[in-house]
Amino acid sequence: MEEKTSLDKFNNFSEWFRTVITDIDLIDTRYPIKGCYVWRPYGFKLRKYVLDIIRRLLDNTGHEEVLFPLLIPEDIFSLEREHIKGFEGEVYWVTHGGLRRLEKRLVLRPTSETAMYSMFKKWIHSHADLPIKVYQIVNIFRYETKATKPLIRVREITTFKEAHTVHTTAEEAEKQIKEAIEIYSKFFDELGIPYIISRRPDFDKFAGAVYSIAFDTLMPDGRTMQIGTVHNLGQNFAKAFEITYEDIDGKHQFAHQTCYGISERVIAAVVAIHGDNRGAIFLPTIAPIQVVIVPIIYKGEEEKVVEACKKVFDALKYDGIRVFLDERDISPGRKFYDWEFRGVPIRIEIGPKDVANNQVTIVRRDTMERTTCSLDEMKDVIKKLFTEIEENLRKRAWEEFRKRIFRVNSLREVKEIVQNRRGIALIPWCENDECGLKIREEVEGEVLGVVLSKGIADVTGNEVCPICKKQTKKLAAIAKTY
Repeated sequence: MEEKTSLDKFNNFSEWFRTVITDIDLIDTRYPIKGCYVWRPYGFKLRKYVLDIIRRLLDNTGHEEVLFPLLIPEDIFSLEREHIKGFEGEVYWVTHGGLRRLEKRLVLRPTSETAMYSMFKKWIHSHADLPIKVYQIVNIFRYETKATKPLIRVREITTFKEAHTVHTTAEEAEKQIKEAIEIYSKFFDELGIPYIISRRPDFDKFAGAVYSIAFDTLMPDGRTMQIGTVHNLGQNFAKAFEITYEDIDGKHQFAHQTCYGISERVIAAVVAIHGDNRGAIFLPTIAPIQVVIVPIIYKGEEEKVVEACKKVFDALKYDGIRVFLDERDISPGRKFYDWEFRGVPIRIEIGPKDVANNQVTIVRRDTMERTTCSLDEMKDVIKKLFTEIEENLRKRAWEEFRKRIFRVNSLREVKEIVQNRRGIALIPWCENDECGLKIREEVEGEVLGVVLSKGIADVTGNEVCPICKKQTKKLAAIAKTY
């Protein structure tokens, strides 16, 4: 790996991000289709450990994992008018089977509402069949016409987690929305990704939804990135797909539905938020390699040092730690650089002095602090450091995030923040679509929606919308977006 001497995360984020995700072998972007890429082993392990967290959170709240086909018949996809209208410019169509033109075109799923709901109709008969809470982690396809960016704006989303639920009443669906928000909050908290929760404006909600709620984080270049969405679908899809159930009185009622999704943008956020100018920094829970051992070889001491390194390796591996022993024939300094760049949370150095003193030297990636401990203490020290590293990365990320949220009252201030990509501007808003669209036009930024996050900014109730001048207790979040 060539040493990168000019990485600058905050002043040249685009170059920093592309260099890190490709040179640490997360993905390979050279696949010969624009907007598609290959997960490499190191990246696939990172992906796996991230998905382990969301699977645990979903499974523990009564969700069950399923797998639906990639192909959706055109007539089924077209049943919900608002939905197809929202995706008609992004759909990939399959028109031929071999050399024969298909009588019925097929859609490569842009999302799976239509595929799933045609089956839900067959599964649901009475109130005893509800609720349904399922999820799948699949690839989806959207013909992205803007400039693509690996992991952020792509044409094949390879890691799309979508959950879909069906309920008897609107109250149960609302309760499910709250649970979904709680699940995502725990998920992003575990990953140390700071976020703002907002209710999207009606002009920017999910096609076919009653309303949409989104989680957004801030990237180092001052743009926000949507990392999770939660949608209350009401009875819109149930009516289109005739999803009904027989209630306790024997009457047929339309069901109420919700859905919520995340994508590999979560991986992008993990890399971008925690990394520094040395490269990536991974939380121990998701790091492909948690500890790397680097032998410090001196002439005549090789055998003793290597033997000590192998004993440490075996002890850590036996304890369930993802450990790697770097025996490459290159200098220790080069190895230090490589593993720092790849974000390994802890490095263990073992040289002749360490062997003689029955100790190891430990370096933590987040702060680059060095310490020594005895072999007997090593496992406990490493586990304690794992916790400290995670707490530090989370704290650091939230502190940086909060510094870039600005409570203002004028559109002039909003525009200055947005145009200079300083972060997120919060301004009073009456929630009227006309005012929201006018704000977006005036400041040349996106209205993320009404802020739902607690503790982000206080509202007195005396604020006024900058467009219509009506009093409001709501704040809109506004920023440049991906």
